[in-house]
Amino acid sequence: MNLVPGAAAQLARDLKSNLTGSESAEIAVCPPYVAIPAVIQELKGTSISVGAQDMHWEDQGAFTGKISHDMLTDLGCDYVILGHSEQRQYFHETDETVNKKTVKALEKGLKPIVCVGETLEERDAGKTNEVVQTQLLGALKGISDLKDTVIAYEPVWAIGTGKNATPEMAQEVHSMIREKLNQMYAAKANDVRILYGGSMKPDNADGLLKMEDIDGGLIGGASLKADAFFGIIKAASS
Repeated sequence: MNLVPGAAAQLARDLKSNLTGSESAEIAVCPPYVAIPAVIQELKGTSISVGAQDMHWEDQGAFTGKISHDMLTDLGCDYVILGHSEQRQYFHETDETVNKKTVKALEKGLKPIVCVGETLEERDAGKTNEVVQTQLLGALKGISDLKDTVIAYEPVWAIGTGKNATPEMAQEVHSMIREKLNQMYAAKANDVRILYGGSMKPDNADGLLKMEDIDGGLIGGASLKADAFFGIIKAASS
């Protein structure tokens, strides 16, 4: 919940001006709902995609304050973030509602970025794999074709806390996620991108992105400054 539409458009403009055309990384930005039109307008003609931070699973109806898939696709969104740790923590998101949203997004042509991850208490209790697998299985229940689904591993304990997951720690969980996806979807799982969402910044992006099963980043605070965000893009493109 950062940046009014004008400031979000300026950030998109600054990001666009940094692009050289040689970037091999796929780039997407997910501004707050009210800033989506301004950002899409600013990024027209570039390779940068735009997404939303959440959506409801129903097509329409008496759900005041919610946003539907049609509203997002009509604006021109390609992606939608689902099950973000803050949605789970503050707004009662459950594995069941993440599943409903993921099913609807895939049905309607939006690319879901499905978030999973454990808290510090869960990690200290040795429950990382159990928690992440439960969230993953819950989100993908009944889904036979992953299509353009993206998975994002968010170690909640490493976001804005001063604690950091080493590349090896992150890789261990990413590898487990890949293995579980392989069990569920066979060889198709190798095409699924698994992003790391634990405070990736320009100074740690290169080490993280060199890991075998870390395919990109779900960027938080570092995406609010064009130079920092572009530093991560450069690391992903190298």
